[in-house]
Amino acid sequence: MARTLKSTPKQDGFRMPGEFEEHERSWLIWPERTDTWRDGGKPAQKVFVDVATKLVKYEPLTVLVSATQYENARARLPEEVRVIEMSTDDAWTQDKGPSFVINDKGEVRGVHWGWNAYGGLEGGLYFPWKLDSQVGQKILEIENCDRYDATKFVLENGATQVDGEGTLIVTEQVFMNHNRNGDMTKEETERYLKEYMNIDKVIWLKRGMAFDETDGHVDDVCFFARPGVIVLSWVDDPNHPQYSCLKEAYDILSNETDAKGRKFEIIKIHIPEVLYITEEENDGIDICQDAASRESGLPLAVTYINSYLINGAVLVPQFGDPRDKEAMEKMQEIYPDRDIVPIYTREWSLAGGNVHCMTLQQPKAQCK
Repeated sequence: MARTLKSTPKQDGFRMPGEFEEHERSWLIWPERTDTWRDGGKPAQKVFVDVATKLVKYEPLTVLVSATQYENARARLPEEVRVIEMSTDDAWTQDKGPSFVINDKGEVRGVHWGWNAYGGLEGGLYFPWKLDSQVGQKILEIENCDRYDATKFVLENGATQVDGEGTLIVTEQVFMNHNRNGDMTKEETERYLKEYMNIDKVIWLKRGMAFDETDGHVDDVCFFARPGVIVLSWVDDPNHPQYSCLKEAYDILSNETDAKGRKFEIIKIHIPEVLYITEEENDGIDICQDAASRESGLPLAVTYINSYLINGAVLVPQFGDPRDKEAMEKMQEIYPDRDIVPIYTREWSLAGGNVHCMTLQQPKAQCK
């Protein structure tokens, strides 16, 4: 029986693994919120089926879906996908799911964070968000994993990147934003992160990419390919709207070391051209005063860095851009032993994220 623990992962010797480590399974939530996903969510669901079909060839997959969409999702998804009915507010599984932590005995537990839809009533992206705030606990109970209750601290997994060896990268734009954890200082925030993620060093970037409605998630900027190696979004043109934030991130990371004292190898992957929401795409969105705006002409934060690592493969977003092929080739150089799988995910970008935002990794270990 899963327990809610009074201790912390650091006290118990549990660490948060890197996403490149072996997975037990992945989790996805079926997109259907009509003020986020256009045309009743049908175009996004088509992409979802494509992603799920490709992903489940490499590792087990669980899809969470509302009661009203269960029959539709079950009929469209491959038989080997586990489909579970669950009430949620939206589909960004990475951000609202638990952080799984493991120990050297092959055990896994989960950290259940606080959730306020990217800022609550001060800039959050939708309301209400109560159902989403329960997703972390529900997933852990489904898997019979013991739970660390960190719900007093708001954290989205997409706002963090860990190397599995004690290093965490975050942005000040997210964690120092009053709409997440009030007036907590940087030192207080670091202490909390170190305790509940069992990391030794926090590297602070100033901000995330321009046009990112999450207030600067790091999973658009960079990820750990493996300990000591960072893959970074990049542009060469100083006049590009993303240049200043990416150059700033590069300069910070170039002058940093990880928790073990290693200088970083930084691999740059050029981002595609800025995408803009079209009038046709805007027409398909339900207008709601409690949801983020999706008006035509709105620029989107798009990058290949928002990829998803799975067992034996990498799912890489594609945008119909000349940089698509180059990104695929760079990923293959980084991961010569993994399949590099293209997925056309403009529909997910229209809603403000991509495949990494939509997915959640559960590390390979034995739950107790």
